[in-house]
Amino acid sequence: MTSTARPNHLIHETSPYLQQHAYNPVDWYPWGPEALARAAADDKPILLSVGYSACHWCHVMAHESFEDPETAALMNELFVNIKVDREERPDVDAIYMEAVQAMTGHGGWPMTVFLTPDGRPFFGGTYYPPVPRQGMPGFRQLLRAISEAWQERRRELELAGDRLTDVLNRSQALVPAEASLTTALLDQAARGYMRSLDPYEGGFGDAPKFPQPMNLDFLLQSWRRTADERQLKAVAYTLTKMARGGIYDQLGGGFHRYSTDAHWLVPHFEKMLYDNAQLARTYLHAWQITGEAVFRRIVAETLDYVLREMISPEGGFYSTQDADSEGIEGKFFLWAPDEIIALLGADDGSIINACFDVTSRGNFHEGGRGANILHAEKDLEDAAEALNIPQERLAEIIARGRKILFEARERRVHPGRDEKILAEWNGLMLHAFAEAGALLDRPDYIAAAEKAANFLLDQMTAPRDSNTESATRNTQHATRLYRTYKDGRAHLDAYLEDYAAVALGLIGLYETTFDLRWLRAAAALAEVIVEKFRDPANGSFFQVSADHERLVARRKDFVDSAVPSGNSLAAELFLRLAMLLGRDDYRGHAEGIFRLMADGMAEQPLAFGRLLCALDLYLNPGQEIALVGDPAADDTQAMLAEVRRRYLPNSVLALWNPGDGFSPDFLPLLAGRVQLEGRTTAYVCRHFVCNLPVTTPDALAGQIEG
Repeated sequence: MTSTARPNHLIHETSPYLQQHAYNPVDWYPWGPEALARAAADDKPILLSVGYSACHWCHVMAHESFEDPETAALMNELFVNIKVDREERPDVDAIYMEAVQAMTGHGGWPMTVFLTPDGRPFFGGTYYPPVPRQGMPGFRQLLRAISEAWQERRRELELAGDRLTDVLNRSQALVPAEASLTTALLDQAARGYMRSLDPYEGGFGDAPKFPQPMNLDFLLQSWRRTADERQLKAVAYTLTKMARGGIYDQLGGGFHRYSTDAHWLVPHFEKMLYDNAQLARTYLHAWQITGEAVFRRIVAETLDYVLREMISPEGGFYSTQDADSEGIEGKFFLWAPDEIIALLGADDGSIINACFDVTSRGNFHEGGRGANILHAEKDLEDAAEALNIPQERLAEIIARGRKILFEARERRVHPGRDEKILAEWNGLMLHAFAEAGALLDRPDYIAAAEKAANFLLDQMTAPRDSNTESATRNTQHATRLYRTYKDGRAHLDAYLEDYAAVALGLIGLYETTFDLRWLRAAAALAEVIVEKFRDPANGSFFQVSADHERLVARRKDFVDSAVPSGNSLAAELFLRLAMLLGRDDYRGHAEGIFRLMADGMAEQPLAFGRLLCALDLYLNPGQEIALVGDPAADDTQAMLAEVRRRYLPNSVLALWNPGDGFSPDFLPLLAGRVQLEGRTTAYVCRHFVCNLPVTTPDALAGQIEG
């Protein structure tokens, strides 16, 4: 729609997804009091449409129905219409997605739900075509049927809404399990993971195939605990297959959302910040363990892509890139063989076409004949043998070819980018940059992490007692967090997952830079979680705070889907802070979560990857490693290198520089620690009981696990 059309109520929203619909002929409202009051005053049902900017089928339904004047007129006559960006409002999305799944057995986006004027769901689904198709009703047909039912069988629909609302509130009734928490649960989960693995292509299950980094992380931690080499091999194999596949952007770095097939070849082309944040850390840990150069390369290329394309001038990270460009899915990423020949010449072009399976027939049939997704079926050694080319020469041709193709691709029309900045996703990416900066010796990554942390604390927080978005923000005391930021405006109260993800990212940054302000900020956010989100009756934490707007349900989120659940993140946060700060009450908060979900983790382990990682941390806490010395000194750097070359997922690291002039009293792990003979000194502890201090990397190596 053009800006000459009359805007609807979305015109002042910051979400790019909502802005995309601001000139629809539909009289859209954002979720909020105004829309609900309108529904109550007009006594009309609500049509709730939920999606996100990188969603291909959301764009399709918008073009087919929401931009159509006849359909819009029907919607405006019969309903109060509310449009929600699921990435900004995960609370609204989660409530009504659970309702749709209960009604239909499946879910997805765009999501279409019909509600009573007070928000109770009574009918819903996902995408609806404009006319009947493949057993689905046409959207206009559905609108008339729902309106007729509301007029003639309203009481029946309201009773259905009551029943669904009861279902939506069932997470509040969960009670702790009686059984003890033991490593047997972890072993059972690991066996379930191994049974679900695809032995031929890697990953879990069949098409469509998602990367599932949290489940791969759990297998790495399980290998660390049990030394079961099958688990490590399964992860390494999966990561290798993904790195060679079309799900990975072979020219620009970074991962697409998922593979539509079982072979990692044909992706859904959108790129999500949260996928790349989590996968960067998974590949980083795999490199730590195996030393495989390809894993290190994938980490660097992925984070370099984020620095190049997904970072705002203020330092925050953008949310997504679309699947579509010029209205065609995947067009930006596709290649024809003659196009590559023209850019690289006949010799090098033919070699690149062979290496990346670019043929005249093509492998992406929705893009037309000759449309190819670059992917590498063979590793360098096998490809060199097949082409009868020395490996060194082939590596040079591939490097040069990738550079030229990337530069040519940059001249194409780029996919759209959703430039809103979300606290949770930024916390995940902040953590990835901080950890990779330390392990890969990349000061630019550490600088990006610090800039993102400053942005989050300066621009997306406010004093805890403030109830206004315009309140003066102060880094030292800012503990009220906002969910979303765009165009200079932070708004929407943050959720449990926002607080926990940002706090964990700040802990990761502390363990990289040892600047105590990051750890203090993380602890302040943790205190807000306890104060505002905790369920004192049954343990664990609600997704929304106690002073959040009232919805039809106040849910607890435990399932790890594309992003970790708020409770999984909170469990890990409180365990790490317990180890760093000596807070047994924090350990108790995590235990409360595990007891509520013990049966679920045993029965459906693939749904709880991040929570199982946290449970492993709870049952097998690592060491507390404290260093005293100047971080810039050579002997300190040697000590840090000795620690960081190991995969120690359940350990924590702290450092105090006596020359800084501050007291380490905030960190009991460092309190009373001194340097011996003026040299950097390490204290390796467990439950704050420490070995004798040591001053050489070799002596430190003898005390560290692994």
